[in-house]
Amino acid sequence: MNDMKSYFETIGNATVVCYDNGKPIIATDPWIQGGCYFGSWALSHEVPEQQMKNILDCPYIWFSHGHPDHLNPDSINEFMDKTILLPDMVNRRIEKDLTALGFTTRILPEREWVQLSDKVKIMCISDYFQDAIILIDVNGRLIINTNDALDRGWGKFVRKIISGYDTSVLLSLFGYGDADMIHFFDQDGKFIEPKAAKRAPVGETIQAVTESYGVTHCIPFSSMHRYQRADSLWANKYATELDAYSKGFNSSSVQLLPAYITFDCEIEHGKKQWKEINPKSTEEIIFTSEDFNDNWSDPLTPEDFKKVEHYFKKIEHLHSFLDFICLRVGGKDHMIPLAKTKKDRGLIFEVPRHSLMIAVKHEIFDDLLIGNFMKTHLVGKWSESRLYPDFTPYVARYADNAYVNTYAELEKYMNEYKKRQPVEHFLHMLEQKSIDLFRQNISGGSPVFEFGKKAYWYTKRVFK
Repeated sequence: MNDMKSYFETIGNATVVCYDNGKPIIATDPWIQGGCYFGSWALSHEVPEQQMKNILDCPYIWFSHGHPDHLNPDSINEFMDKTILLPDMVNRRIEKDLTALGFTTRILPEREWVQLSDKVKIMCISDYFQDAIILIDVNGRLIINTNDALDRGWGKFVRKIISGYDTSVLLSLFGYGDADMIHFFDQDGKFIEPKAAKRAPVGETIQAVTESYGVTHCIPFSSMHRYQRADSLWANKYATELDAYSKGFNSSSVQLLPAYITFDCEIEHGKKQWKEINPKSTEEIIFTSEDFNDNWSDPLTPEDFKKVEHYFKKIEHLHSFLDFICLRVGGKDHMIPLAKTKKDRGLIFEVPRHSLMIAVKHEIFDDLLIGNFMKTHLVGKWSESRLYPDFTPYVARYADNAYVNTYAELEKYMNEYKKRQPVEHFLHMLEQKSIDLFRQNISGGSPVFEFGKKAYWYTKRVFK
């Protein structure tokens, strides 16, 4: 494999680098230095010198979405001279932000192959959740990079494309579930153990998902981080180690590969096509919150509160199901009343002032949630799915990422996606309502939940 010309490599958190004639052509979501989520996350493994050089030599960089472990603020300036490829998301916030900063951006057409070089072509698919996936054909081998996106209607289309390839490699997020908000407390201040604590065999999920897609290979992806802030270190016990991915995996049709590999796209299917890259684990340095300008004793000023109040009150849906949002900053509670009629439900966000105000100013509230240093107290009656589907989608996905605050704006926004694939969108929304109902009523990680999950993926596989 020393004379490879067409190949790809996986490295970092969610980066795949594709090569043609030995030259790097495109890199995806290159988080190559620094931290993210207000310093809470660090890469779990180093990006080796050669792979770093290859990423920086790529003429094309693709970003899937705006989360900082994908579009990383500490890494982005390294790509000022590149062509930034972006999904065709409605309202195009990322394009507007990057163009304003001086980057050269190019919106990719939906579901159309785009040739980047002689043997590398790509296809991008975006969805209403402001996520996107990319399909990459390297010399007739298919990479399906779903990063941390879920199938929001595009699954059947992708499965059809996969069926036309002898070699297909799924790159996707799997794990116990710490790559989301898990820092929940009840109204009495008691920590709510996340489903990640059950440490269900990750390989079982990987097998179910990969077999449902009909791929030949799978690489764990988009979950290679650790926590480094003193106030988020607690979450490391719920992170997924590299050796956890194979536990419970027993597929006869899919080969599970290591997280970091070089995959030769010239060797024919059936022979060994890959070799492992063994990057070093990153040094475990612990930072204080003050290292990121977060002092938990800093108070919220009256002017600050007005900005935060406006930020939440402008989102119409919050008034329909929440009595209040309370900001507990510097040891003092600041109440934002919402619903006009009692809903028996409220939220308390216990958070340092600096990161809160940055999140509000730049409309990146999800970064606070995923950083897992902010404490979220659930007051009153909450379903098993907690902030889904009523809080996080409306605040982080629609309002922050797509500038959608009112029901009228949301209807217009959804109609744009509906126009793209009417039947697919309709069927997906029916399916999603069923999924939301299930998650709201069944405890995550419970035997019933696990049975339902297996049944879901079995159905996907049978009717693909």
